[in-house]
Amino acid sequence: MSSTLAPPTTVATDEMNALRAEVRAFLAEEVDAGRLIPWIDTWLTRWDEDFTRRLAERGWVGMTIPTEFGGRGRTHLERFVVTEELLSVGAPVAAQWVADRQIAPSLLRYGTEEQKHEYLPRIAAGECCFGIGMSEPDSGSDLASVRTKGVQVDGGWRITGTKVWTSGAQHAEAFIALCRTEPLDTSHRHAGLSQFIVDLRSEGVTIRPIVSLSGDHHFNEVVLEDVFVADSMVFGTLGNGWEQVNSELAFERSGPERFLSSFRLFAAEIGAISTGALPERSDLGRTVARMAGLHNLSQNIAGALQRGEPADTPAALVKLLGTATEGDIVDTVSTRLGDELAPGFAGTNGTAAVAEIHGLLRAGLHQRPGFTLRGGTNEILRGVIARGLGMR
Repeated sequence: MSSTLAPPTTVATDEMNALRAEVRAFLAEEVDAGRLIPWIDTWLTRWDEDFTRRLAERGWVGMTIPTEFGGRGRTHLERFVVTEELLSVGAPVAAQWVADRQIAPSLLRYGTEEQKHEYLPRIAAGECCFGIGMSEPDSGSDLASVRTKGVQVDGGWRITGTKVWTSGAQHAEAFIALCRTEPLDTSHRHAGLSQFIVDLRSEGVTIRPIVSLSGDHHFNEVVLEDVFVADSMVFGTLGNGWEQVNSELAFERSGPERFLSSFRLFAAEIGAISTGALPERSDLGRTVARMAGLHNLSQNIAGALQRGEPADTPAALVKLLGTATEGDIVDTVSTRLGDELAPGFAGTNGTAAVAEIHGLLRAGLHQRPGFTLRGGTNEILRGVIARGLGMR
């Protein structure tokens, strides 16, 4: 476990700044052409494989994948720059998100040569989409309680169980499922867990949509009924699933998506203030300062990952503080629109600003309850931080 909350400071290089400018220019063109409509929580809710392929053509998907596996061999810091710009503008990046964020680095660390050559080139080309096969019904954030079972048979394994809250499963090609492959030992609950790459088009896989009250559909329940998985699709080492999952969570929890999910709403609030549709508020700078601090911490973690240093504890901190910040943005704008909407904002600019902020707020309110749940609840994260600091 990492014993520090803050990795060493990473300073942006000239190359990183030039890349940021290049990405911003591309995204501005996409917005001007009407191919990109900025929105809320787009890494989860906006699936656009055409946009993903346009990013891949520029080398901005699977950036850290080595060239021998079809990637660009770029750094985690360069990927951080691209990711932050995509999220800041609210680009539709859900199609590549899981594969790019955590599947690719996990394959590089734990995958066989066959698995790397099968999936990494297609991830880098924006042609292979993955889901996450961790959460289960009635298990909450306690991954050690998974009940999906893997039973060894001739030539492979039979997987039976149910995964839930699987984002994008209706589109994805595969997911990496966490399964119990040995009987539960209550004194060592984390033992006996293994991972498998499961093709979601396999016989015995049923994907059931979970439609939100808003009518959106990005979550799913995935039922696995005696699904055959070949030995070649065992991921990593049998019985080592717990360690592998935790290394994966460092990537899942530390990125800028943990504090930028509602950034477009914050930007729209500032736009409404500039047109007079909303009055100024004295604590605006506090939100800016929180965002700046989270940016620096997340960037420093990207530097630590680049150096191969453990980052589980600071990653949990980013997730804990970041999701609180993006939730506070939604709550603040919701309160302001209810109490402080300026009465006489007549004019094209004011009307447009208010229309934009109302639409983004509705989306933010729909997504806000999940900010502090996905990727680990606040209670789980506080436990991770406490263990990392040697406090428990």
